[in-house]
Amino acid sequence: MRYETILKKCKFAISNPNMNLYKTSIIALCVSFPTMLASALPPTKVKSNEINSVSTAVPFLTIAPDSRSAAMGDVGVASSPDVNSLHWNPAKYAFIKTDGGVALSYSPWLRGLVDDMNLLYLTGYKRIDKLQVIAASLRYFNMGNIDFYDYTGAPMLTGKPNEFAIDAAYSRMFSEKLSAALAFRYVRSDISSGVSSTSGVKAKAGNSFAADIAIYYNSELELFGKNGNWALGADISNIGNKMTYSNEQEKTFLPINLRIGGSLGLNLDSYNKLAFSLDFNKLLVPTPPLYDTNTREIIGKNPDVGIVQGMIQSFYDAPGGFSEEMHEITYGLGLEYLYREIFAVRTGFFHEHPTKGNRRYFTMGVGLKMNMIGIDFSYLISAYGQNSPMNNTLRFTLTFNFGKESKAS
Repeated sequence: MRYETILKKCKFAISNPNMNLYKTSIIALCVSFPTMLASALPPTKVKSNEINSVSTAVPFLTIAPDSRSAAMGDVGVASSPDVNSLHWNPAKYAFIKTDGGVALSYSPWLRGLVDDMNLLYLTGYKRIDKLQVIAASLRYFNMGNIDFYDYTGAPMLTGKPNEFAIDAAYSRMFSEKLSAALAFRYVRSDISSGVSSTSGVKAKAGNSFAADIAIYYNSELELFGKNGNWALGADISNIGNKMTYSNEQEKTFLPINLRIGGSLGLNLDSYNKLAFSLDFNKLLVPTPPLYDTNTREIIGKNPDVGIVQGMIQSFYDAPGGFSEEMHEITYGLGLEYLYREIFAVRTGFFHEHPTKGNRRYFTMGVGLKMNMIGIDFSYLISAYGQNSPMNNTLRFTLTFNFGKESKAS
């Protein structure tokens, strides 16, 4: 299989009679999340610098959808709650101050590669009482137009692949400092437009159901003579059935993800506040084994396992042992400055090991809140400059908060 002019238009070609549409789907996913292209390199033995990234279906579920968290290095599991908490940690909703809110986010995606790919995110929440909050969201990922070719290179059709997810969450406070949440998700991935391969296998849209479980702890403190708060959060997202794009194809794990982190907020005075956040992420998905071409032995563990076994196995199955397991952990650092809860300046940094995707970038952004309306903007600067397709990524978020403001208790 070959794909032509990927930097210009993501045109796919089918030149191998043994090629199946599942592979076409994986290439399309790689385009939507380019770091996974590293996993296509054939490994031969375990080395400290061996490229062995973990691939999943529907990686758009891991993209930071809102401007605030994106401006702070993709952190959000323990930062102060806002309308977009469903993606990061729905348990935070129990501590939110207003009765309800809605937000719409938009991001042109991978503009360094294509000019018609974008991510839309609509989310909202409503407080039921002092202890309970419900929330919902819709995430839509448009991959633009993709031209499909047959094995001779002749054009077949132009498809418009897309993916979307619908979420619903329930958050409850169990004490003045502790809350937890459950979220449920339906995911649909239509990335092949029903094109058949030369073997006659016809692709279909992938469908899956998933759930999140989250916890949040928030407590007041006094530090350096300043009042503030500290928080811890944990969220396991996308726990669900594997996805397939054909009745005859193997199934692929969803991006089941463990996110843990903490935050520290300090009130410098009655007008100014600083908040620091740190998030760690690890995919709870089996690591691909490596194959030694000399001994023909498999180094690692069989990734074709069930959901629960795969989640457990993901902590110890890396071919490179403990050091490679540590390489699979990404982290984000974020800083937010608030003036009178009206104006915000944010910055952050995100890091992923070179053998697991090699995403490293700085982020920045601003926010403005006027009465019930808020506007946020973020900008991404890749550590690799113009060589990265993620460089110059923009995100815009428009927020509406309604109802009286109250302290959850």
